[in-house]
Amino acid sequence: MRYFITLAFDGSPYHGWQRQPDALSVQEEMERGLATLLRQPVSVVGAGRTDAGVNARKMVAHFDLPDEPANLDLVQLAYRLNHLLPPAIYIHNVEPVAPEMHARFSAKERTYRYYIHTRRDPFLTSFSLEMHYRLDFNKMNEAAILLLKHDDFGAFCKAHSDVKTTLCNVSQAQWLRLSGHSYCFEIRANRFLRNMVRAIVGTLIDVGRGRLSIEDFKAIIASGKRTEARESMPAHALFLEDITY
Repeated sequence: MRYFITLAFDGSPYHGWQRQPDALSVQEEMERGLATLLRQPVSVVGAGRTDAGVNARKMVAHFDLPDEPANLDLVQLAYRLNHLLPPAIYIHNVEPVAPEMHARFSAKERTYRYYIHTRRDPFLTSFSLEMHYRLDFNKMNEAAILLLKHDDFGAFCKAHSDVKTTLCNVSQAQWLRLSGHSYCFEIRANRFLRNMVRAIVGTLIDVGRGRLSIEDFKAIIASGKRTEARESMPAHALFLEDITY
């Protein structure tokens, strides 16, 4: 039987989602917790590989139980997992799915948000990037729209990434004002490349600061070269917000 597990996590204690040989990961914590409660080895497959320090408001993963325990109570399983796992991880629910459903390959779209604030705020520091520059959000949104008109994002892919293609279908990209001094960049696509969102944000911020023009941004996308784009922004302000199936 295959199950989907929906969870949220604070990425700061972890070296990303994927299990690492010498660093703690969310996947490792999940597999350890499930194996303890279900009394059998459990392999967990996530919807994507978040980088070190990146957060998830909604992550989906699946696991299979060839030897399913009798009278398995999924509500109790989620409850017990939340008591067993570290406070940085929270399980929303566990539900059975069709055998062909796959947490990664069945996902149609993923939504990320990158949060920034333009005034010192001690309650935002842990999950938002404080900016000390005057930003032109109108120009940043004008540049962001160009992302919807392209499908090759090699310019925003971390160098030497092991990917077969740098093609992505971006369906939404915009800056949103959340409060007087809090903003986020929201981007939705069928898939994302390693470091892609943080590299896009860093480049858009240079547009907002007047260091790049709209034409410069367009040329960076067309170049397909990571060396042409700007600095990748810190991980703590990036959230995987949603996944649709």
